[in-house]
Amino acid sequence: MTKKWFRIGMVSVFLLSLALRFWGLERFNTLVFDEVYFAKFGNNYLTHTPFFNAHPPLSQYMIGIGIWIGSHIPFWHDTVNGLTGSLRSPWTYRWFNALTGSFIPVVVAAIAYQLSYRRTFAILAGLFTACDGIFLVESRYALSNIYIVIFGLLGHWFLLLALDNQNRRRSFWLVFAGIGFGASVGTKWNGLWFLSGAYLIWIVAWVIHLTYSFANLKLFFTSPLLEQKAGGRRQEAEVRSQESGVSIYSPSSQTPLQNLTQLNIFQMLFYLGIIPAFIYSIIWIPHLQLDKTYGFIAVHQQILKFHLHLGGNSPNVHPYCAAWYKWPLMTRPMAYYYQTAESITEPLPVMGPPLPAGAGQVIYDVHAMGNPFLWWFGVAAMLFLIGMLVLQAVIPCVKEKRFSMPATLSVDTWIALYLVINYAANLLPWVKVTRCVFIYHYMCAVVFVFLAIAWFVDRCLCSYYQQLRALGVTITFIIVAAFIFWMPIYLGLPLSHEGYKLRMWFNSWI
Repeated sequence: MTKKWFRIGMVSVFLLSLALRFWGLERFNTLVFDEVYFAKFGNNYLTHTPFFNAHPPLSQYMIGIGIWIGSHIPFWHDTVNGLTGSLRSPWTYRWFNALTGSFIPVVVAAIAYQLSYRRTFAILAGLFTACDGIFLVESRYALSNIYIVIFGLLGHWFLLLALDNQNRRRSFWLVFAGIGFGASVGTKWNGLWFLSGAYLIWIVAWVIHLTYSFANLKLFFTSPLLEQKAGGRRQEAEVRSQESGVSIYSPSSQTPLQNLTQLNIFQMLFYLGIIPAFIYSIIWIPHLQLDKTYGFIAVHQQILKFHLHLGGNSPNVHPYCAAWYKWPLMTRPMAYYYQTAESITEPLPVMGPPLPAGAGQVIYDVHAMGNPFLWWFGVAAMLFLIGMLVLQAVIPCVKEKRFSMPATLSVDTWIALYLVINYAANLLPWVKVTRCVFIYHYMCAVVFVFLAIAWFVDRCLCSYYQQLRALGVTITFIIVAAFIFWMPIYLGLPLSHEGYKLRMWFNSWI
């Protein structure tokens, strides 16, 4: 792919995301799902109304800024309500989230490019992210989860840019990485998992480096014949990769991840420790000045107490509670908005319960649900990456009956390590969480699933085998077609009962 077409592709992905998020943004003149908290909290900062917040305040600042700017724009005020505590148009408390969410596919594509320098991989990663439902829904309402994701992803992108540079430029990007990670935690505490993923891949890089150095030292004190055999094995690996049509071993290839061992522990602790902690702390200053009920320590104690007493993870606490193991296969998505009307010509219903069964002929449903095939294919791709890493570690040990470490890992191996580690870092901490959790808590992890399926499709499209190229095209087509098919429940478009049931494939989705 040429640079020109790459730029056209990236602009197209961004414009697609922008159009889908801004279209009909004010259609539901009410507070949808947790807008009853976050839109009100954003408005409270503008009206100087003290309140208790069960999360760090950054996302509410952003929503408040959007409300303030939107209130000074002389259009899109055809519908207004007073549900936030002031007379506001729904557009004012939603537009900034829509704009922010539009950039998430671009940032995902930038990470993909920085991992591999492959433009096709980057375009696919951005396209697949733009074709996901839960990110579209979360971006169209005054909710907080897109801010956790975009700040965490920016932290990772800036870290990769830092690894791709030296000296002052490296320090410059490391500072921004620390700011990004701190802002992610300043949105919700689970933003910390993005930072933990960065530390884990750094630790793994050092383990690989030290293991190879130790193995090389042993080789130095043994027979030179073993060194010749090791070189022969590397040549055989190259030949096998050329015959298979998929790059597995490429010593000359470079990726910023190979430079992780250039960062020492003091740099990590300063740039990705002290700076995120400093950013997180100063984020609290405006909120603590507004609400002086609790100090910095006390407010964290109250937040922790709130979450510990939120109840167990069962439908008895909330009908849409979904434990972490239900997220990857999307067995329990949730409805953010559900109303019925007698006909499509009726004004959009915004308040009150749905009409009795049989009376409502038109259904308006906004479902916080991912693109099913994107998620399912993505999980399969993630399992493929895990299997690839296991085989690359086990097969040499079985053949040679001793542990061996290649001199240079391939770009694809580094990508696999990066994606698997960050996916695990954002998913596995939820195993120990006993409070009621929901499918939107999976958003931080699922972006690495999008990258995994984009990597798999990219490798298929670059294969020498026609069957693999056809598989890549087929997967891409199915993901895009599925997004179009389920789009009515992402955008809250009117559906008949038959159209609604056609999209609710399982009872657990309703």
